[in-house]
Amino acid sequence: MKRMIIFCMLFFCSTMMLTATSPRTVKYKQIQKKIGDLKSMVKDEDAELLHTPENLVEGCLSTAVTCFKKGVQKLQPARSQDNAAFTKAVRIVNKLTYIDSGEHCESYKKTCESYKKKTPKEFLKGFENLMQ
Repeated sequence: MKRMIIFCMLFFCSTMMLTATSPRTVKYKQIQKKIGDLKSMVKDEDAELLHTPENLVEGCLSTAVTCFKKGVQKLQPARSQDNAAFTKAVRIVNKLTYIDSGEHCESYKKTCESYKKKTPKEFLKGFENLMQ
């Protein structure tokens, strides 16, 4: 009987470990939520246009992530009341790290400045699409 109970507990624990969400997935979902929050708080009129990576190639995403992180630093809140939440969201988004091998990137290497400039809301929409 003892062995059966120990086996059941071991089986239950191992099943729970296999179904748990990875920390990376949780982190990406949190960043994606904060990008959505920023879209509602960002100043879009009379704001600086930002280089927005698009048509991204798989295996070449680290450059795009770097461009988006640089662009997020240039965003400004639409209302001063949102300043604390805005700053916190920017800080969380900046924690994003992405490293790829870059093996298939040679012909696609672009600088941030080579991408078309768009409004802050379009910029954040592009960033949100990348995170998906």
